[in-house]
Amino acid sequence: MKDSMNNIPAGWVWAPVNDLCQFNPKTTAEDDSACGFVPMQGLGTRYLADTSIEQRAWGDVKKAYTHFQNGDVLVAKVTPCFENGKAGIARNLPNGIGAGSSEFCVFRPHPGIDSKYLLGCFSTEDFRRRATVAMTGSVGLKRVPKDVFLGEQIPLAPAAEQTRIADKLDAVLSRVDDVNARLDRVEPLLKRFRQSVLAAGMSGQLTKDSREDSDSWEQTTVESIADVGTGSTPLRSNPNFFAPQGTAWVTSAATGSEKIFSAQEYVTPAAITAHRLKKYPIGTLLIAMYGEGKTRGQVSELAIEATINQACAAIVVDDRLMRNDFVKFALKANYLKMREMAEGGNQPNLNLSKIKTFSLPKPPLDEQTEIVRRVDILFAFADRLEARLKAARTAAQRLTPAVLAKAFRGELVAQDPADEPAAELLKRLAAQRPQAPVGARRSRSGARS
Repeated sequence: MKDSMNNIPAGWVWAPVNDLCQFNPKTTAEDDSACGFVPMQGLGTRYLADTSIEQRAWGDVKKAYTHFQNGDVLVAKVTPCFENGKAGIARNLPNGIGAGSSEFCVFRPHPGIDSKYLLGCFSTEDFRRRATVAMTGSVGLKRVPKDVFLGEQIPLAPAAEQTRIADKLDAVLSRVDDVNARLDRVEPLLKRFRQSVLAAGMSGQLTKDSREDSDSWEQTTVESIADVGTGSTPLRSNPNFFAPQGTAWVTSAATGSEKIFSAQEYVTPAAITAHRLKKYPIGTLLIAMYGEGKTRGQVSELAIEATINQACAAIVVDDRLMRNDFVKFALKANYLKMREMAEGGNQPNLNLSKIKTFSLPKPPLDEQTEIVRRVDILFAFADRLEARLKAARTAAQRLTPAVLAKAFRGELVAQDPADEPAAELLKRLAAQRPQAPVGARRSRSGARS
């Protein structure tokens, strides 16, 4: 039964966090005592995720870092760590003590307050949303103020029910984590599936059942079946070379897309003339010759007429010799090989001569058409699986906040009328709270009057 006035179950009360725990308590220990050290990256983003602990000497960390002990709740207060959900419970600390980032807030629950229950409250979407709005500081370095944490009114269940809720959250959210972990493993499988399809297509395995002549395939080079070129970068110091409109100018960064439908920048006729930029037609294949990370070796296709920079190789296939879409698949199938061909020090690059002499399989045109048809069918199947995976991941990611919200509405476990009401727990905690000296109470009272 719910308390209709407060929208919480009977036996529950609303209580400020400040009444339920100590905030950032200090630890005293010998300097040579072993302790656990938790940097910001050691704190997880999932409810009850494992915390990475480094062993340190207490004397090395006691001054510059936040203190905590086993059972304390840790919450990152700084952006973007707070919004990302970095929080957890200190466990398995050497000698039961630890220290960590000065951007942690530490909450030590009073007797009768379950650590996992308190962590769950700080992990709800409602609290994170309100606390994010209340952040203070400069852009990029905002923090949740202490008063926002301590003034947060949480729905406090009886102590026994807190334990039941915490245990249920453990069981349910561990299964949610398992689901998310399994879904995370599917995407790499789909990527490998596509690469396997391309490899089968380019080796002839995909169409061997329909091939009459086993010797009908040849090997060719890119320059034998296409015009190959590149571009350049107009001088940015010349105000007449770039404009809000004009001819699209594409860089290697755009090759991350399957097709390029627009450009970030446009060049003028003056730039095209001065730098002898060639306008490449729709259907031109682009290979990234330079680029950080996974960019180098990526293949894309122009869906617009465009000029390019010197970090791209442009391939205009002669459709009398080979199908453009077959060549595109063949280049994609050799992504890793092209990356290995790059030369240089810290930032190895491909060059145009390597692109021109790159070897490609050349089956008869009718077999190229059949290979493209079969690859398209299999890729469409993978696309459908990927769409279903995306929907499943979205649904799975909503499970944790939904379960937490349900828990703190009192809907996750059954209430037991025999439980001591939370109001009695609060009274007991208030009675155990150290009282301020009489003079101090008078001083505060006088300040308010």
